[in-house]
Amino acid sequence: MKANRSRDTKPELALRSAIHNLGLRYRVDARPIQELKRRADVVFTKARVAVFSDGCYWHGCPEHYRAARHNDEFWKDKIAKNQARDRDTDAKLLAAGWLVVRVWEHEDPTETADRIAQAVRRRSNRLSTSSTDARPE
Repeated sequence: MKANRSRDTKPELALRSAIHNLGLRYRVDARPIQELKRRADVVFTKARVAVFSDGCYWHGCPEHYRAARHNDEFWKDKIAKNQARDRDTDAKLLAAGWLVVRVWEHEDPTETADRIAQAVRRRSNRLSTSSTDARPE
């Protein structure tokens, strides 16, 4: 289990590189909100967008997840708990005004980065236009 990385996996690095190539800057492996003791893989603090790059096995990808042959009850329970935690994290972030983007490790990093960039720019524009300066003339 020690060999399984919690961050800087190949799919995550490819995604971050693709996002960076689009000119976006972000925080890595950070808590979107301090009260939540969970970390997102990529965080855009000003736009309030949290990106999670989910591994197909660990998060139960509907396309690629294959049940373990040994100790299958343990692993089935483990994956179910991971999925429940993901849903809970999403709900808490949404309630705090964040946009949650979840991507699977098998998704194309360039396409995913484009989708993330659109979401970040859309949210950034909306946040900047909603806080107009009310300067006295």
